[in-house]
Amino acid sequence: MKRTTTAGIAAALLLPLTGCGGDARAGGARTVTVTVGYQSKTINTVTAGTLLRTLGAFEHELAERGRKDGVTYKVKWEDYATGAPITAQMTAGKIDIGSMGDFPLLINAARGKQLGRPTRLVSVTGYNLRGGLNTIVTAPDSTLTDLGDLRGKKVSTSIGSAADGTLVRALQRAGLDADKDIHKVNQQPAVGASALGAGSADALSQFVAWPGLLAFQGKARALYDGAELNLPTFHGVTAREDFAKKRPAALEAFLRAQLTATAYLREHPVAAAEKVATATGLPAEVVYLYNGAHGIATFDPTLQPRLVDALKQDVPVLKAAKLVGDVDVDAFVDDQYAKRAYGAGYGRRWPLAAAAPHSEVWLKGAERTEQFDSPRQALRYAAAHRDTVRAVYVPDATTGTLWFADRAVWVRDGGELKPFVTASVAARYTGAHPGARTLPYAAALTSAAS
Repeated sequence: MKRTTTAGIAAALLLPLTGCGGDARAGGARTVTVTVGYQSKTINTVTAGTLLRTLGAFEHELAERGRKDGVTYKVKWEDYATGAPITAQMTAGKIDIGSMGDFPLLINAARGKQLGRPTRLVSVTGYNLRGGLNTIVTAPDSTLTDLGDLRGKKVSTSIGSAADGTLVRALQRAGLDADKDIHKVNQQPAVGASALGAGSADALSQFVAWPGLLAFQGKARALYDGAELNLPTFHGVTAREDFAKKRPAALEAFLRAQLTATAYLREHPVAAAEKVATATGLPAEVVYLYNGAHGIATFDPTLQPRLVDALKQDVPVLKAAKLVGDVDVDAFVDDQYAKRAYGAGYGRRWPLAAAAPHSEVWLKGAERTEQFDSPRQALRYAAAHRDTVRAVYVPDATTGTLWFADRAVWVRDGGELKPFVTASVAARYTGAHPGARTLPYAAALTSAAS
């Protein structure tokens, strides 16, 4: 929680003059402050938040714009753990631009309309076409093996988040009702992680980077891979409509800066992971799991129809939870600013689908990863460089979700080594393939090296 100081109170009193896209005049010059709400640790929003801020790309674009307009632009960055407080600040007129997940975006749209502060979805940050950005995890020594075991258990999540949506949908497919068959606990991600560690929660359903972080730290193992839903999930950028209309040049500058950050991430994935790690305190290995060359998230700022359609499919889930009423998704989506910012390349810069999954090995001190066509090849390389391996990443054999090799469930099927994010999916595979057997990671390493 931020401590209120005398200076802070004074700054708050000046907000009507200088805050949120407003003008202030000093010696005849105009100063415009743009306030951006972001989630530093929700790392598939980094192209509109942490990485963007670290690169200084938005400030650079605004400086260029200001020289043309005779305006001095300033940027105020506000960091939050989830999308809900960003929406609250936007509808209060205190944040101009914000980034959040698909379910919070719909709540953002609903609250904006309800309170007379309409917002618009103007771009996308990171997405996964199968839903792999959200994961349900449990304690490493838990006896829970699949979703059916959650009946009667306490499950921590952030209600109204994309991870909550994954939990609800996954339970439905397993024949369980999220409101009746489990004890759902509404908690911030960090609080839920602590509850899982303390044993006061049996499972945790969360969005990036929490599942990967807890797995990397040895504090959790995956129970359910959100990619099993095979439904797209994404994060995006929303702007207040009044700000967009009053300051279209500033919004377009933000979107050009986002494009710059996206290009940097794609061209320098290891360096980008290191920058985000430094800014957030997250391990770079975890950042790379999601944002790397073959990470769980794919980055493309354009508002692709497939993602918009997925957003429409989210509305009934939120309505059933009584978190929103009807949401006009088509009216909420507004790509005019992105199209002007990006020019003729809009929608054609990068493919919607992620690159074919590869395995990767990151050695200590290396500025790039080594990429391999198969998990066995990656393990063989890792076995030969045991003392210098920083991280090994392998894609789930069924969903393609990238995971840490030493946290995956390994199956030997003839001469092949197949990794899985969860034990339940591995069990389904071995049940359908006579002769296939699970084996520990150490044994998989030895097998690959032989």
